[in-house]
Amino acid sequence: MAEPFRVGFAPGVSPGKWFTRWEQRLPDSPLAPRLVEAEDQQRLLAQGEVDMCFVRLPLERDGLHLIPLYEEQPVVVAAKDHPVTAFDEVDVADLAAEHLLQDADACPEWAAVADEVREGRRVEPPPMTVAQAVEVAASGAGILVLPMSVARLHQRKDVRAVPVTGVATTRVGLAWRADNEDPRVETFVGIVRGRTERSSRQPDARPADSSARPEAKHPGPGRGRGAGGGRRRGGPGPRKGRPGR
Repeated sequence: MAEPFRVGFAPGVSPGKWFTRWEQRLPDSPLAPRLVEAEDQQRLLAQGEVDMCFVRLPLERDGLHLIPLYEEQPVVVAAKDHPVTAFDEVDVADLAAEHLLQDADACPEWAAVADEVREGRRVEPPPMTVAQAVEVAASGAGILVLPMSVARLHQRKDVRAVPVTGVATTRVGLAWRADNEDPRVETFVGIVRGRTERSSRQPDARPADSSARPEAKHPGPGRGRGAGGGRRRGGPGPRKGRPGR
């Protein structure tokens, strides 16, 4: 039996359908799935500890191939009784008075409007895992801005997640080392792209540092899939809308 094919995936990514198709097509070539934190994805790929990885962008692409897959709606996570949870959707400007429980660089759109940044009283929170930060948010001490799937992964009864506009969507892609010549790489790419066993298996992924590489169109802040799509209603302060369920 062949050595396991090691495929990493970032938290919130759900690669199960592709893993199932692999097992159906290649039952004698086992997969070795691995959950990979976003801060580790670059290192594990570079060191060859995973053969391929579903990654969250941005990612340093030198020496890698990358296929952009989809974009995710950002949400604000707050305690269930926080005022923002009464709305179906808020704009990042509505969060100007809030304390962000992440590095400000994690959400530059918030940093650009935040009162505590403008007034010079911002204190960066200590390093925390997402689960720890969600627990702090549940206490009412601040908010988080996360991809929707990550918020769902860490959902709790004492927090709510509300879509937020004015924040760039998060992109997810499939990456692997450019020097990885394992033929199973091409097979996995075909499965992810929906090719059947009878389809042509000619290489169809360009180097990630090529100017001609395929890229997901970036519709601008807050305009990705599921981003709401409508124009802003109202000005600063939570926007009018139907109370959240």
